This record gives sequence, structure tokens and C-alpha cells, in this order.
Amino acid sequence: MHPDAAAGADVPFRYTAALAQDIELRWQDEWERRGTFYAANPTGPLTDGDGRHAERTQRPFFVMDMFPYPSGAGLHIGHPLGYIATDVVGRFRRMQGDNVLHALGFDAFGLPAELHAVQTGEHPRVNTESNIAIMKRQLRRLGLAHDERRSFATIEPAYVRWTQWIFLQIFESWYDEQAPRPGGGTGRARPVAELVEAYEHGRPLPVVEGVREGVAWADLDAVERRRVIDSRRLAYVSETPVNWCPGLGTVLANEEVTADGRSERGNFPVFQRNLRQWNMRITAYADRLVDDLELIDWPDKVKAMQRNWIGRSSGARVRFAVQGGEQVEVFTTRPDTLFGATFMVVAPEHPLLDEVPAQWPDGTHGAWTGGHRTPADAVAAYRAETAAKTAVERQADAGRKTGVFTGHLAVNPVNGDLLPIFTADYVLMGYGTGAIMAVPGGDERDHAFAQAYELPVVYTVEGDVDDAARTGDGLVINSSNDEISLDGLSVADAKARITDWLVERGVGEATVTYRLRDWLFSRQRYWGEPFPVVYDENDLPIALPESALPVALPDVPNYAPRTFDPDDAQSTPEPPLGRNDDWVQVTLDLGDGPKQYRRDTNTMPNWAGSCWYYLRYLDPTADEVVVDPELERYWMGPGHAGEQGDGTGGADTVGGVDLYVGGVEHAVLHLLYARFWHKVLHDLGHVSSVEPFHKLFNQGYIQAYAYTDQRGVYVEASQVLEDPLSSTGFSFHGEPVNREYGKIGKSLKNVVSPDEMYAAYGADTLRVYEMSMGPLDLSRPWETRAVVGAQRFLQRLWRNTVSEVDGSLVVSDEPASTETLRVLHRTIADVTADMAAMRINTAIAKLIVLNNHLTTLPAAPREALEALVLMTAPVAPHVAEELWARLGHERSLAHEPFPVADPALLVEDTVTCVFQVQGKVRGRAEVSPSASDEELRELALADAGVQRALDGRDVRTVIVRAPKLVNVVPA
Repeated sequence: MHPDAAAGADVPFRYTAALAQDIELRWQDEWERRGTFYAANPTGPLTDGDGRHAERTQRPFFVMDMFPYPSGAGLHIGHPLGYIATDVVGRFRRMQGDNVLHALGFDAFGLPAELHAVQTGEHPRVNTESNIAIMKRQLRRLGLAHDERRSFATIEPAYVRWTQWIFLQIFESWYDEQAPRPGGGTGRARPVAELVEAYEHGRPLPVVEGVREGVAWADLDAVERRRVIDSRRLAYVSETPVNWCPGLGTVLANEEVTADGRSERGNFPVFQRNLRQWNMRITAYADRLVDDLELIDWPDKVKAMQRNWIGRSSGARVRFAVQGGEQVEVFTTRPDTLFGATFMVVAPEHPLLDEVPAQWPDGTHGAWTGGHRTPADAVAAYRAETAAKTAVERQADAGRKTGVFTGHLAVNPVNGDLLPIFTADYVLMGYGTGAIMAVPGGDERDHAFAQAYELPVVYTVEGDVDDAARTGDGLVINSSNDEISLDGLSVADAKARITDWLVERGVGEATVTYRLRDWLFSRQRYWGEPFPVVYDENDLPIALPESALPVALPDVPNYAPRTFDPDDAQSTPEPPLGRNDDWVQVTLDLGDGPKQYRRDTNTMPNWAGSCWYYLRYLDPTADEVVVDPELERYWMGPGHAGEQGDGTGGADTVGGVDLYVGGVEHAVLHLLYARFWHKVLHDLGHVSSVEPFHKLFNQGYIQAYAYTDQRGVYVEASQVLEDPLSSTGFSFHGEPVNREYGKIGKSLKNVVSPDEMYAAYGADTLRVYEMSMGPLDLSRPWETRAVVGAQRFLQRLWRNTVSEVDGSLVVSDEPASTETLRVLHRTIADVTADMAAMRINTAIAKLIVLNNHLTTLPAAPREALEALVLMTAPVAPHVAEELWARLGHERSLAHEPFPVADPALLVEDTVTCVFQVQGKVRGRAEVSPSASDEELRELALADAGVQRALDGRDVRTVIVRAPKLVNVVPA
């Protein structure tokens, strides 16, 4: 029986919001009491609700949502979309017999909590834990089938400990490009101890600053040896160009800077500075990060974004001798255009500019000097000017008079021509070599620069254009010397021949380069994980022992960074942790007696905790290992999921989480970082899966109407009324307002809280509505008035089961008719297929059709109604549980088998119904010849093609010509 018969006897018998709330709260408590959604591990303390471990014959299914950040504003109705979808899939797979792991933790470090602390003085932990409590309440009210035992927050000491431990694993590793990998290929991370052993056995030493050259490993002192090793670590400290954001008081990774050169969070300007920071050598994994995209089931768009961000390019490195100075190396994808190079450009930060000629060379053009008497004056002034620009501002100035001649001349290796070397701020030191060879005959930007500075143009490809760059393909021209001629070759052949020539003469080599830079890993913030390292008297980092983990955050007098002047490019970061001297200066015995060390006052970026959280779900109580190898193999190992091609996951040889659902906005940042960390852990033997996430699904967004007044200012959408007397049809406090669609958020003042929907309709109605709004991967408009359609479906299902008069069952125990059985089993087959492919909206449409059919009968047959209740359970679990209990079942339907269609009842005549939008065909479906107008209308409006064609527009009318045509007319 249902869990609280006494309470059930007192509630009204009509399915209202009040009854829904009673049902939902009772069943949520009952699921928690029974441990209904406990996912059983094969070993260890985590069992199912009955205390049993997972059976080896039961297929595991790991479904996961992207890590939520606990915002103080709580959830709006756009947030639950992905959570409901994964819940529906998890419940469906559980009813198909899978052992489903579905849990939700909290990505609790982050800038919003710190900004709140800056403004209020309240410790970020207090605000964060309060926000988590709010979010947990709202999510629980949705009835999500999470295993609560596996929930955690990244700020918990036990979690911080393992995040710091993983950092140390990366710090204590190096990348051996020649080491074979299990399964094929070369290149993998190895422990630093093995690198030391290799140096002891004669491995050649790299050239490292502060280390004597030409000295054997055995003859280096201890500090020199450490500097050699530190230069090869996967996590290393270096003085590098960084993205300095004074408005946030911290540096940012490239991925956290927008295309406009501003911070992704806060929209502050970002400047280039040289700072000493932690970096992660993600570039060592660039090829694997690109190539292994072929192994995983991700949207093509996301794969393309990662490939573009990594930016793998094949070309050649070419070395140009510089008169009176060091040589300059460039990377070019077009070495065939070397004969067309007429000048060079280096970044203002390039070391070549640390020394420049004392005087301008003879023949220096007046336009090149910028009006300065000497190269030193010109370079110094230009460097000062550049320091005040963001990276995007520097790029936007490309091709204009934004550079100066440095006084240096380079020798073109293919013809001996002397090339003037300019410095221009559109060349960035952090990309490539910080220097380019300029070919104005083949590059539009170089051509514009050449025109501005009256530099020569040499064309190396055939073409008709003589006053602009020739950027198309063609045969090579003007490209020969006494030793080699490229004339008449195709571009591809010319590339290969000139590269071989450069290699033979020792002035170049074929190479591959990447847009990807090493991951800048330091943040000058308080609210993040401290680095588990200290620095000795030589300012070299030393890893803390595992026994010292976690390194906890100390108290500080205030949380604000030193500067919030967003335009102060010359400001210097001052991390808040540096204000607690007792914490920074620490005496430790690290094996050679007590000594004083200095802690790192930076913290890790908020991405650190989200790089590995999926592993913690497997057993959040683990304290001996980061993840039990047996559990990782069971839930994520290659081949763990068995069946393939069902549209909801499953791993073959790569392994990983079976289904990962989240927004496309994480395509580069989180997903790229998590893949990198996972591959390091895989190389070191801590995980068996090659990739962390086997199948990725990007859900769309829910948009809502927003309204602006005559000033263009957004007004509260909840207070806008339809007003036929208004010139726009809508008014706010009597004044006309304009309506538009926009992403739900505080800035547009169109937030709708799920709490409002729970109170007005119940959680099940909200779940059904959000899942039925359209295909899950498309954005869709929110319309509160349309929620009533989902409520009517559940009310009809309730009336088909329960009398609204006295609460008794109104179900018939007589066998169902052949017609009803055919409708039922066609629905079972279609819903099963739709659920497996995450076409939840069309599955709901077919459930509505079946429910409407049962409504036409004197009494719904039990066999049909019970199957309908079971199929409804994934999307409306509370009312389904209540009806299942009222139908006389003791056990929760969460583990009942999903109905299976009888093939003999699927054989029937069907017709093809065409779905049109404004007369254009947008979809088709096979339907029964006797399908009603209402059934066809529901199917058409749920069709993915129809939804795409509507693109968020309201529907004015639906014209049905049963059973062959439905035409949808948008408003």
C-alpha cells in the first residue's frame, strides 16, 4: 500500500496541486527511508536499500549531470531541465534492470562566494553552505532519484585532500614522448623518480636556466638537479605571459577570456603581464586530446570546438640569423612562401628586444621609426604603450600603423635578403614563437602592414591580383635560388620540398604546433584549494607529504584582492592568503630536520575540483585511495556497460561515464581540463578508462518572455499583463511594454522559480511540462499558461484509476479488448524506443495518446492502466508511485520491469501522417488509421522537425485532416 494510508485518507480525491504536494512529499520521504535509489557497489560499504551488493550479472549504468554551482539565488525553472532529463533516463534504465548510479554533488569553490565575502565580510563557507541547503531542498522537491549517500561538496576537507593529492601526482610526473602506451601509441606520463633514474643512466640533460651546461648529472649539485627535474614536471612554476585581470584581482586561463579580451566572469578588461605562476603541461597531451575525440560519443559541435581550441597545425620552424644579435625562430604553416618574406614582426615581449642597436641602420625609412631618435627609444615607448592594451585590442590593431622598426635586420635563409624586424603588438609572445615572417603577397594582414610602412610585396603564388594579397591556391612563382626551385609546383609539393631543403641546411625542420597553451593554474584568490607545496630557501617548490593533506585555508583579515581598479594594467596581484604571515611562513620537518618554508599564497582555480568529481561518486567515503580500482573498472572501465547503440551510453574499449548531460558552454573549459587530468591518472595507473565521459549530451535552454519599457529597461515579467488597449498588447503598471524572448535570468527580470510551479501545479506536472516542451537538445520557450496541459494529462491518468468522489479504484479487471491491446503495445514499443534515444517529448505524446484512449472506455482495463502507470513513472514518479500503490502493489515501481511489447500485437495497418508548419513538410509519423484529431495534434506538436520550424513561436491553430495530415500555423 502507499506509504501513509492515514494521510491519504484525508486528502481530497481530485488531483490538485494540494494533493500532488501531499503525494510528492510523502513519497520523497518514503524513498529516502527505504533507500530506493541507493546504487549498490560490487564491494565496500555502499549497498542497495536492502543491504545487498551489486550482482556481477547486472549491467551498471552511470548517468551524471554537470556539477552545479550553489548560487544564492537558488534555481529558476531553466535549471531543472537537464536534472529532470537525467532522472528520467536513470529511472528508465533502472526499470530495464540496470544498476543505475545517479548522484549530485556541488562545485562549491568559486568567485561568486568570494565576491559576496568581500562585500559582506562573511566567510565564503557560510554563504556557500547556506546556498547548498537551498539548492538541495529545491532539487529534492523535484523528486530526483539521486543516491544521497554519494553527494558531497568540493569544499569538504576529505575532497580537498584528494584534489591536492591529484595535483601532487601531476607535479611528481613528467611526459615521456617515447614511452609506449597500453593499447598502442607512444607518449605517456611517468613518475619523476623514473626520470631521475634515466638521468643517472646517461639520459641527455635539457638546457635549463640556472644549471651549468655540459655537466653530467652526477656532477650537478642538488639545486641544479632539482631545477632540471622541475623543468620537466607536468605541473611547474614559470615566469610566463599571463592574462592579468585587475578587476577580479587575479590572472585567468586563456579559456576564461572572451573573444573581446575581457573576463568571462564580470566582463572586466584583461591585460598581458609576465608573472610567476603555476602551469599544467596540458600541451603534452594535445595530440591525444584531439585524436581520442574519435573514441567518444559527443556532439560534433563540441568535438569541433575542442579541435579548434587545441588548434593543431603542421608546418615548419625556420631560423633567421640576426645581424649583431641572436637568431629568431618562427613557425609557419606556409614555408613555401619564404621567398615572399620581406620583413619580420616580433612581439613587444620578445627577448630580442632586450638589446637593440644603438643607431638606426643606414637607409631606415622615416615611417618606420615612430619619430624616435634611436631604436632603444622607439622600442621602450612602444612596449609601454602595449602594456596598457588587452590581447584583443592588440589583435584588433593588426595591419595598422601600430608597430616600430627595432633596428634589427634578419637574413632570409632562402635568398640572403636583409629583412627589417618590426615589433607590433598584434604578435603575442604566448602564441607560437612570438615572431612571424611577414609575406605581404600572401597574407592580408601582412599586406596591410606593408602598405602602411611602404614595404615591398613579392608574390609567390600565381594570380591576377596585383594590389592585394593572393590568398587562393595556385602554382608557385618567384621562388628559386641557385640550389632549389619551387616554381611551377603546387603549394603542397612546394611545402614538402622547401622543408627538406631547410632541414638539410640546419635552418629549419618540419614540426607541428598548437594553439593550445599550457594551463595557467594559479589564482590570486582566497576561496580555492591551497597548493600542497612549500618553497625552500632557493625558492624551489617541494611537495608536501600525503600525511600533511589536506592543506586547509587559514583565516585572513579580509578577502578582497589588492586592486579592483579594472583599468590598472600595471597593478600587482596580492593574494589574500599572503595576509596571514603565520600560515605563509611555516616550520616543517620534511626529512632533513625542522626548517622554515614558505607556502604558496595562490589557490587553485575552481576547475580543479570539477576535474575529477565523477570518480568521487563511485565511493565518497574512500580514504585510502582516490578511487577503488575495482569500483572504477565496474562503473567506468572499458566494456563495462555491455550493450551498444541504444542512444543512452555504453562503453566499448574507451570506458567512461555512460551518459553526461550538461550545457554546451562547458565545451572547452571543464571538458578539456577533465579529459587532461583523467589521462594523467590513466597513465599513472589510477583509472582504467581512457576517457572520463563516454557519451555527452547537451541540453538546450529554457527561454522566457522578457519585457522592456519605453526606455528599453527590463521590467518584472511576472507583473506584466496582457492589455488589448496597449499599443504593444502588454502593459506594466498601465504603461505599454515590448515583449521579447530571452534566456531566463535576473538581468532580464524574467525568472520563474520552481517553487512557484510546485505550489501551483506540483513537481510531477513541472517535470512532464519541461520534458514535453520539445526535443531535449533544443532551446524552448517557457509559457506558464501551457503548464496546465501537462497537469491535465496527470489528472486524466488519476481519474482513469481513482474515483474523484470517494477515492476508490475505478479500474476494470476484465481483459482488454484487442483494439486497446494494440494501442497499448504500440505505445510500449514506441515509448521504449523514444526513451532509449532520449526523445522524451515524443514518448510523453504517445503516453497522452494511450491515456486519452483509456479515457474513452467505460473503465480502464487493469493490464493497460498498470502498463501506462509504469511507463509514466520515469517522468511523473510521485503520482505513478501513488497509483501503483493504490492498485495494490507493495513494492516501489522504481525497480519494476518496464513493460515489454508483444510483437504479435504490433502488426496492424498504419498510414503515414505528414506534419507541416505553414504548409511545409517538417515531419512524418506512422499512425493508426483510426487515430483521433487530438492524438495527431499531440504527435505533431511533439515532433522534433515541427519544434525546430516553430523556433519558439506560439501556435495560432492546428489544422488536422485525420489520419494523413496535420498543419501547424504559428502565431
